[in-house]
Amino acid sequence: MVCFICERRCHMEEGSIGACRRYECKEGTIHERFAHTYLVTAPISAETMPVLHFHPRAKFLQISTTGCNFDCDGCISTVVAKEMDTDSKALHVLSPEQIVQKARSLNCTGIAFLMNDPLASFFTFLEVCKLAKQAGLVTGCSSNGYFTLQSLDMLIPYLDFINIGLKGLSNTVYRSCHATSYKPVLRNIAYLVQKGVHVEVACIHKKGNESEVVAIAEHLATLSKTIPLQLMRFIPINDAAIEDEPSIQDSETLYQTLKTRLDYVYLFNSPGSECLHTYCPSCGALIFERDFYGPMGSKLRKIHHFKEGRCTQCAHTLAISGAPSQTVFDEEGFEGGYPMTRALEIVEGTLVALGVDNQRDVTRCWEELLADNGLKKLHVDIQNFDNYAATILFLARIVDKEENAKALIAYMRDKIDTIVNALTGVTHRPSVYYVMGKPLFALEDTRLENQLVELAGGVSLNKMLVLDGRPGRKIAREELLKLNPDVIFISSFLDSPLEAFYDACREEHIDVEAVRKHHVYAHPYPCFDFGSPRWILGLMYIADMLHPEIFHFDIHHEATLFYKQFYHRTFEASMLNRSFAKPSRDHRLNRL
Repeated sequence: MVCFICERRCHMEEGSIGACRRYECKEGTIHERFAHTYLVTAPISAETMPVLHFHPRAKFLQISTTGCNFDCDGCISTVVAKEMDTDSKALHVLSPEQIVQKARSLNCTGIAFLMNDPLASFFTFLEVCKLAKQAGLVTGCSSNGYFTLQSLDMLIPYLDFINIGLKGLSNTVYRSCHATSYKPVLRNIAYLVQKGVHVEVACIHKKGNESEVVAIAEHLATLSKTIPLQLMRFIPINDAAIEDEPSIQDSETLYQTLKTRLDYVYLFNSPGSECLHTYCPSCGALIFERDFYGPMGSKLRKIHHFKEGRCTQCAHTLAISGAPSQTVFDEEGFEGGYPMTRALEIVEGTLVALGVDNQRDVTRCWEELLADNGLKKLHVDIQNFDNYAATILFLARIVDKEENAKALIAYMRDKIDTIVNALTGVTHRPSVYYVMGKPLFALEDTRLENQLVELAGGVSLNKMLVLDGRPGRKIAREELLKLNPDVIFISSFLDSPLEAFYDACREEHIDVEAVRKHHVYAHPYPCFDFGSPRWILGLMYIADMLHPEIFHFDIHHEATLFYKQFYHRTFEASMLNRSFAKPSRDHRLNRL
């Protein structure tokens, strides 16, 4: 028989399973193989999902399973969609009644299926949606939108909102995800809009695909100019090339073009950008002010000219469904949405440096952390060396790599001691401001990068700021002028070309010592200051820049030695990307 759930329409004989491995043919019907089995059931805010025009700032219960009907290169959810075992002890079975009860006990507005695709657990999601509607909860999901009309018709009566990730407007890009055509997704977007479901669409901006993104906006405009379009600036992880990543400024330029086609466009993965705000399409008044909140996420910070669904400046009716919540819910640490996948990458990146070369051992460590709520502790422990060393040993014991762990810790401790001892008696310690992306997005005070600054002989100005964001928060220009840093470092995860950074400083009229003296530094290689043991190389670079009269580390040479000793491979700068897990984009774990 043919599976009716997604448009891949797998042909399945009795007892066989489909290409996504989530369904089997049993007694002439399609059965879900791992029904009601969850990896995540935790609260999340609407903008973190992200959904921006449906019950702003409301709290939802995020539910996530494993698996996906697609297999896309560079997937940010790969640890959930592809790598977590279906029999993992980190997974837990919950009935639809238990899911709904948990949502109600946490005072959630609704339930949202996120991170992996509901098409991988269609019947589970459908049952939850039906029961949630009876309980007065709203329901929604993020999806690649590859439903058949049959499965969509089954779901629509119980679906309030959906964020559809549109991969592109060519069959070629869908074939790269093991699908066949983009046309079913366009059909489904139109059908969902017609049926009154709140629809938001997300698409990726890679270098070179600007004309295709504009064509997506133009197509959506034929359905409704009020459909929110989420522009996701591409973050190259896994095997993706860093050359495909546009700068924040490049994506902001594309955003301006898209704004001429649609009323509501938003730019993600661009800390410090103002392109996450909602503006009235009639008079231009600022309605909602948002901030970057981790990969694919945002946070509603301030409500301005909005009352009862209208702009208070010109009375224009805004395409916002549901009143904004009066209370703010902030996820902690790695909780809520895609930051969890980054946490699992951090674990993998540590294990790879210990010599782990197979997926099974990595998964065992994920299970230990997830089964015991260990991600909350991990978020704290990776922010300083002593706790991180304990984490390395903890993971090493699980996979029997204790000797390798001792060698890694000894290497890192030796470099730290070398730097700290060389600074004995040094009285001048430059004041340092650490940013991500644009000049006003300050990294949160407790983050590792600020600890590296102080180990390297600087004074962290970020520790003087009150920042409750993740991984930081945008500050006022006046705050930065008052800090007047001697040195500015740009995060190596979401960085900015130096020329663009200085341009942004001129545009914002940021006249501080670091800018005047050209003491703004971007790390020479991505992900060298957070996310894996490679941060020890970032520490050496920071020391070089803060105290060139003392330190003369050759970072390329140090990286070459580090890669040889701990990764057993040649250091090739051209093969790096934004992945915490993989020391090189061609790195592969053994899946046997």
